[in-house]
Amino acid sequence: MRSARTTASELLRLLAEISTPIYWLDEQRRIVFINRAACAWLGVSAEELIGRQCRYQSGDADPISALADSLCPPPEVFHGHRASGCVSKPTAEGHLERRHADFIPLPGEDDHWVGTLAILQATNSATDRDSSAAPLSGDTVDSAPSSESRILHELLQRFRRESTQWHHLDRLVGRSAAMARVREQIKLAAVNNCTVLIVGPPGIGRQHVARTIHAVVNYRGDIARTEGTLNQTGLSVISCSALPPDLLRSTIGSVIERNKMSNGLTPATLLLADVDRLAAEMQPEIVRWLDSNPQNLRTMSTAREPLEVLAERGSFHADLAQRLSTLVIELPPLVKRREDIPLLAQSFMEDLNAQGEKQLRGFATDAMDRLCLYDWPGQIDELAAIVRQAFAQAETFEITSADLPKKLHLAAEAARHPRSTPETIDLEKFLTQVETELIQRALRQSKGNKSHAARLLGITRPRLYRRMVQLGLAAGEEQ
Repeated sequence: MRSARTTASELLRLLAEISTPIYWLDEQRRIVFINRAACAWLGVSAEELIGRQCRYQSGDADPISALADSLCPPPEVFHGHRASGCVSKPTAEGHLERRHADFIPLPGEDDHWVGTLAILQATNSATDRDSSAAPLSGDTVDSAPSSESRILHELLQRFRRESTQWHHLDRLVGRSAAMARVREQIKLAAVNNCTVLIVGPPGIGRQHVARTIHAVVNYRGDIARTEGTLNQTGLSVISCSALPPDLLRSTIGSVIERNKMSNGLTPATLLLADVDRLAAEMQPEIVRWLDSNPQNLRTMSTAREPLEVLAERGSFHADLAQRLSTLVIELPPLVKRREDIPLLAQSFMEDLNAQGEKQLRGFATDAMDRLCLYDWPGQIDELAAIVRQAFAQAETFEITSADLPKKLHLAAEAARHPRSTPETIDLEKFLTQVETELIQRALRQSKGNKSHAARLLGITRPRLYRRMVQLGLAAGEEQ
C-alpha cells in the first residue's frame, strides 16, 4: 500500500504539470505552491514567489512583491466565501494581461480556513488586456457591491502603474479633471527650477505635493527617481506661522550656508510652509533674499489662498507675492471634487492592508455613500483618519456604515432633510401696509370726512393728511 507521503508527492507532481495555471495560498496568505503553467504565464520562477505573502493592495514598488499582491484573492475568501475575479500581470507595453480566476477557500477541522486554491481559467482569447478606458465589469460573478470594490481596486492598480515613472506621483490619487491638472503641473515643476506656490486648505496635502516635486528633481533638468520611500535629502521645511522673525531669519541663513557647503551636489529645496502667515516685517527681507538666492537652491511655498489675491487686498507684499508665484498649483478641497473620494478611500484602505494581517475588500455601498455625502472640513487628512478608524472597527471583509463615526451619519441625515430657509419679514413694508389699511378703514367709516377719521385714529387732522400724502392716499387732492 502506498504511503500518504508518496500519494501527496504524486498529486503535487500532477498539479505541477497540468496545463491549467493554479496556485495555493496557506492561511497566512503565503504562496506555498504554484504550478509550471502559472509560472510560465507570469514570467517568473516558482522560487521567486514561493513563501511570499499576498496582500490586497496595489502600491508595492518591488516588482515581485507587486506580482505576488496581484495574486491575492478578494478578502471575502479569507472568511470562507468562494469568489471569482481576475489575476493580472504587467506587460512590456505597459498594459495589464489578465486571466479570470476562481478562488476556492479550503476549510479544515471545525471549518477553520486553512488556505485558498486559485484556478486561472482560460479565456476566449490568449490574453485579456485592460484598456485605458473604463474598467471591465462583466468578468466576475460577485454581487454588485463586490464588483464596485473590485473596480476601484483595478482603477487604483492602473493609476499607480501609469504613474510609476514619476516617483510618488502615484500617491496623488484622483480621477477629477482638477487632480489631472495638478499632476501635470507637478511634472512641469519637476523639470523647471522655478519658484512654486502650492495653494489649498490645510489638510489637503500641500506639503506632500512639495515633497513629491523635490523627490523627482535635480537641477540639471533630469528626473531623479528614488525607489522605496521619498528621498528628502536637501529639503528644509520652515514654518512661517510658527517661527518668530529672529529665528526665521537665522534658520533661512543656515539653509543658505548649508547649501553653499554642499557645492550644489545635493539638490536642495527650501519650503516656506504657510507663507501667507509670514510676519509683515519679514516679507521685504525674503524679497531681498530671493534677489540673491544662491544657485541650485529651489524655493517652494504653501498658502491657503493665492498670494497675488492677498496682495490685491493689501495684506501681503506685492513683490514677494509675484516672486513666489512663478508656478501656482491649486489643490481644490474635497467638497469640490467628490468624484475623487471613492478612489482616495480605497487607496487609504489598501495602504492599511499592506501594513498588517487584516485584509479588507473595500466599502459597502452604504458606507461609501456616507463618505461621499460628507463635506470633509479636515480634507484628505480627515478622510485618511476616518478610514483608519473604520478599518480598525470592521469585523467582516468590508467597511460598512456601522463602522463609520457618528458625525458621518449625522451629516447624511442632514443631507436628506435640509433645513428650510425661514421667510424674512420686511418690517417697514409690513407696518406701512398696516397703517394704510387703518387709514382707509377710518375714511370709509367717516364717509371721507378727514376730521372724523382723524378722531377715530386718535391723531390730528394735519397729521392724518401728511400721512395720506406720504402713503399716496391723497392723490388729486389739494393741500
